[in-house]
Amino acid sequence: QVQLVESGGGSVEAGGSLRLSCVGSGNFFRPNAMDWYRQAPGKERELVATSTRDHTTSYVDSVKGRFTISRENAANTVYLQMDKLKADDSGVYYCQLEDRFTHNRYWGQGIQVTVSS
Repeated sequence: QVQLVESGGGSVEAGGSLRLSCVGSGNFFRPNAMDWYRQAPGKERELVATSTRDHTTSYVDSVKGRFTISRENAANTVYLQMDKLKADDSGVYYCQLEDRFTHNRYWGQGIQVTVSS
């Protein structure tokens, strides 16, 4: 069984910052990809940022220069530092982990981020 627990969400005014954390535990092998997704009301879930085990990262264009993804492999933890937040960044944020051996992907339960303009 695999569990991903997100924390750090909440409400903030536009221009503010939040830092999300996601800790993985359970039966998986050395995560390869650890990613952040988000889903706004009425919209499809979108990939926001990705990180690989060697710390290679990528971002959706709308957050480049404002969000930073990082991870601690030994702790099976991934972070998302979100700066200069905009109202459009509001939504439920989910972390995802890929098992390096089986390539199974696991989701966290999601955490709400609300940015008021």
